Amino acid sequence: MGHRTVLVTAHTGRENALRSARFVAERLTAAGITVRTLAGEPISPSAQEVPPGDEAAEGVELVIVAGGDGSLLRAAELSRPAKVPLIGVNLGHVGFLAEAEPDGLADLVERVVARDYAVEQRMTIDVTVRRNGAGVASTWALNEATVEKAARERVIEVIIEVDGRPLSRWGGDGVVCSTPTGSTAYAFSAGGPVVWPEVEALLMVPISAHALFAPPMVVSPQSVLAIELIVASETSGAVLWCDGRRKVDLPPGARVEARRGALPVLLARLQVTESGGGRFTDRLVAKFGLPVAGWRGRTWEDAGKHA
Repeated sequence: MGHRTVLVTAHTGRENALRSARFVAERLTAAGITVRTLAGEPISPSAQEVPPGDEAAEGVELVIVAGGDGSLLRAAELSRPAKVPLIGVNLGHVGFLAEAEPDGLADLVERVVARDYAVEQRMTIDVTVRRNGAGVASTWALNEATVEKAARERVIEVIIEVDGRPLSRWGGDGVVCSTPTGSTAYAFSAGGPVVWPEVEALLMVPISAHALFAPPMVVSPQSVLAIELIVASETSGAVLWCDGRRKVDLPPGARVEARRGALPVLLARLQVTESGGGRFTDRLVAKFGLPVAGWRGRTWEDAGKHA
């Protein structure tokens, strides 16, 4: 079977996250699995410490992160280049990415030790910033890449393009290019549709656009989306944010291209018995507190059993 190593990381500013990470690390160590932690995170004195960076998760079986979705997005920066799955313990408020809740930590560890989890791929987007045709920056996102105005009191003017063809011109606060995973994040707040994670698509959602035609759009995963900043003296600066973590200041006249990412993010899932779509539906209901009282479901099937 070979030696097993798991990277455990946590939102270090939250004591409950550190407590959860310590519990997981202790249980894994007791089960004979080597625990790796990031330098500076006080999780386990017996763990292998590694510097945070692209190599931190190299050679591990799994990355376990305790925190909210923000912590999970940070951990994805480590797990993605290493091509290893990530599993989150949700200690935030609305956690769509995290898999386990704090009261399920013992079960989580048992399932990891038994290798009783499934791995699903989540589509990412690769983002390139160009100026006068030359690439000036490249980055990626699991949730979304957002081109937005830098100054609160101004608007930015953009031309949007799909598959090499111009589609419309808007003045507004910006544009969100999102994956299905990101459809419940910033794109949702901007009025975009909720897209089930099994759907392969890219979303383009304008933020407060002043235009006759500015609907949220869902395009093919093979499509290339582009946002060009109109060069005009009254246009204030713009910035690109990826997952609210990676920021690029955009020069006047910049062009931002978003396409399906070459590397997905791998998420480990514990509930391997249910269909993914049904699980996501339950998650939506739980996270938004949706009213489902009175649902009768497939009651006729139960009735048939007793006939």
